[in-house]
Amino acid sequence: MARTKYTNVAKAEKYARDVVAGKIIACKWVKLACQRHLDDKKASRSKDFPYKFDPAKAEKIAKFIQLLPHTKGKWAQDRLLITLEPWQLFSICIPFGWIHKKTKLRRYTRVIIFVPRKNGKSIIAAGIGLYMFVADGEFGAEVYSGATTEKQAWEVFRPAKQMVDRTPQMKDWYGIESNASNMNVSRDGSRFEPIIGTPGDGSSPSCALVDEYHEHKDSTLYDTMETGMGSREQPMMVVITTAGSGIGGPCYMLIRDAQKMLEGAMDIPDMWAMIYTKDEDDDWTSEIALRKANPNYDISVSGDFLEARCRDAVQSARKQNTFRTKHVNEFVGAKSAWMNMSKWNQAPERLSLDELKGRPCYIGLDLATKIDVVAKVMVFPPHGDDPNYHVHGKYYIPEARLYEEGEVNSERYQEWDKLGLLTVTDGEVIQFSVIEDDIRDDMATHDVQEVAYDPWQAAQLAQNMENDGVTMVEIRHTVQMISEPMKETEALVLSQRWAHGHCPIMTWMMSNVTATLDKKDNIYPNKERSENKIDGPVAGIMALARATVHDQGAGNLNDFLMDPIIA
Repeated sequence: MARTKYTNVAKAEKYARDVVAGKIIACKWVKLACQRHLDDKKASRSKDFPYKFDPAKAEKIAKFIQLLPHTKGKWAQDRLLITLEPWQLFSICIPFGWIHKKTKLRRYTRVIIFVPRKNGKSIIAAGIGLYMFVADGEFGAEVYSGATTEKQAWEVFRPAKQMVDRTPQMKDWYGIESNASNMNVSRDGSRFEPIIGTPGDGSSPSCALVDEYHEHKDSTLYDTMETGMGSREQPMMVVITTAGSGIGGPCYMLIRDAQKMLEGAMDIPDMWAMIYTKDEDDDWTSEIALRKANPNYDISVSGDFLEARCRDAVQSARKQNTFRTKHVNEFVGAKSAWMNMSKWNQAPERLSLDELKGRPCYIGLDLATKIDVVAKVMVFPPHGDDPNYHVHGKYYIPEARLYEEGEVNSERYQEWDKLGLLTVTDGEVIQFSVIEDDIRDDMATHDVQEVAYDPWQAAQLAQNMENDGVTMVEIRHTVQMISEPMKETEALVLSQRWAHGHCPIMTWMMSNVTATLDKKDNIYPNKERSENKIDGPVAGIMALARATVHDQGAGNLNDFLMDPIIA
């Protein structure tokens, strides 16, 4: 019944299955998004899963958009209606079908469509905007097409207005008044209009359409739209954008968060993201890269056009950046995340601290700052028949930072505090005496061999611990000291021997790590922005550095004693 009644949903879900099966060429992020939907549908059979998929709701928006006319090109000239491709049906209609089981309200309030130029972005945004304007059932709907310039704001609003003006039946049925600079419905006060900058006081967006977000210097418009949605039961923030040339802006940060969500490094259940780009190892000049990035390849954007522009880019460094951002959808200059988070999520089961009593342990301390999160990470090397490294972290933060106004990570910190994952110390800065007491407890309950620390900020702590009989070992944050244990950490994760317990703090921090590579193939942990904390992974690498030294030492001694010539 579902396949005949909900034909658009059937096409969308076939697209998802074909992507996962490898029948459709797609990048990692699209595969993860498709798999997420299929997995969530299976999970929804459980009474404990809070969401379910209602195909009728997804079908409704699919049918609505496909009753709208094209506004540009040969399709508009022939007066054809929009036909959504399978990838479009999946990307923009499926999220409308997911609802909360208890409230029946939409699950997804943020839809991110990251796709290159000429793949029908404006048509998609206009169609969603009109649906939210008159067909979503929201009384007094407010739909804004927001941008930083008047020209960009009209890129979505203009085709939406043209669709209404060219469809008299829809105009009459919904009572739409189409004016020069806005559209409204007088019977309930609904309106659809372009906005430059931010909506005024009193605005309550039910839908905000942000086109080409990469052009925004900051997140002011996005944040203002989002906070204005507070009085709406099921608002929708829709960002449809290509990549840009800078990695410091809000668009890049949003896409990175979406990638982390798809990898499972961040839990953002209300975000739906479709990210069309090439895979990291793909040659940007190859046809496969262009097909992955451009889902409308040879439909709205011709392969011949892309190949011609690619040839130009190969021959001109000036044109290369433009081509790679606009047609391959890469943030030129962006650093790649270091860790394979899919492998990270496949970690073996971690033993509890009680189960690890009596086993040798190495502690790493990253005390780079006293005013934000610092980490103490315990690493238990393989022992007996157990080949795995077991990792337990403890994270400290001053109380003032937890509720500091303007703190980017405040919401995340508060959630971790509620879960009992943070140790909050009194005052403006972390009280190192609390960490010292915890190390003393560790010494009493576990076979702590050494504590590795960076002498920056930690001289007094190290002296206090040495007075208590703790073996403290300096590990300065230099390439020479960090490179090999960092490589070893990656190898252990890939071989599924790094049992980290799926701690959400360590997982988030690990997803923030980028690797700086020098000419000698040494690597060093870095981060793209200050709010991307990496203290946990760094502390773990420091602890592993000392554990590895002792493992190697033991191995060399065994080799010596087992040598028949020496014996």
